[in-house]
Amino acid sequence: MPRRPTPLLTRTRVRAVTALALLAVTATACGDAGELRGAGPTATADGPARLWPKLPPASSPAFDIGEVDIQTVKGVPVPGDDIREVDPVAVVRAEIARSPADYEGPKAPYRGTEGRMAECGGPQDGAGTGCPVLEPYYRDLTGDGRPEMTLGFRLLPGEMTAVRVYTVEKHRLVQVMAYDDALTGIEIAGQSVILRAPSEVPGYEYRLQWSWDTDQGAMLLTSDEMLRTGKRPGPHRPSGTPSASSR
Repeated sequence: MPRRPTPLLTRTRVRAVTALALLAVTATACGDAGELRGAGPTATADGPARLWPKLPPASSPAFDIGEVDIQTVKGVPVPGDDIREVDPVAVVRAEIARSPADYEGPKAPYRGTEGRMAECGGPQDGAGTGCPVLEPYYRDLTGDGRPEMTLGFRLLPGEMTAVRVYTVEKHRLVQVMAYDDALTGIEIAGQSVILRAPSEVPGYEYRLQWSWDTDQGAMLLTSDEMLRTGKRPGPHRPSGTPSASSR
């Protein structure tokens, strides 16, 4: 006689019968302790409710938060179209020259940065003791197989940090992201740059994510949220005005 196959459904039923038998034995031995009890009524799911439906929709943004910040960096060469050969110190000096009101003069908010640039070394050397230019990082953020340069420099005399992302387009260095804030951490994940900043609320921090957008050809602010850190920091958020996000 051929052997009868045992389908999955049959095996499942066998296990179910066995489980019920064991449950019955347990219930008999322990009284009511093994009985199933209802958890109560299930809450009704609430969909999103639209507020003030007659309020006329805005046609333009109220604040400029720098959604698309694209600038060609003039005066900084890109040898062989290789962004790794670009001098990061020269890039920061070009920005200072482009915005003298922010960096030059005794009343400039970031006058300390301009004063410390003299302590930066030669090309590809921004790691001096007093140099405000941080070591650049190279990662493909646009998905074209070539690296972009993520560059940071201190905005002195305060506690803020400038974060910039550059790519190469048509033999030119192009800035595709710019953000200034008091930061506690910076990360790169995939095609995104993630910035963390302290919050005035104890135990929380801001998390901002900038991601590459092919249509705009720039890094866009795709996420701005407040997250619990699990600890209560002592000092409050350092004073400063973020350049691209008004929370």
